[in-house]
Amino acid sequence: MLKQGRGWRLGWRADAPVYKGLVGAEDWALELTAEEMRDFCRLLRDIHQTVADISKHLMPEEAVVCEVESELLWLGAEGYPDNYSLRIILSQPRRGEGTWPPYAITELLQASQSLELF
Repeated sequence: MLKQGRGWRLGWRADAPVYKGLVGAEDWALELTAEEMRDFCRLLRDIHQTVADISKHLMPEEAVVCEVESELLWLGAEGYPDNYSLRIILSQPRRGEGTWPPYAITELLQASQSLELF
């Protein structure tokens, strides 16, 4: 199953031998193992919640930079609490990276939450 919207793509294929997940944008994609995909969905929720928590302590004109990581991947958010871009870097055993624009984040987060249902 592939879900996509403006600036993002998420996919899951449970019967794939190794790379069951897919994350990407309009011009890039990374295939992920099931463990990497679980980490991605968890870290995406974590970074979104952290940005929301930090925003309570910021002045309206202040930007935020936030990072979360696991042994397998790193996510970084940069921008304003209601308008930030997101970057992913795969750590092991493969390497890869990509970036989502601010307008894609809300739908990406929503899709990642429903991804666990199929």
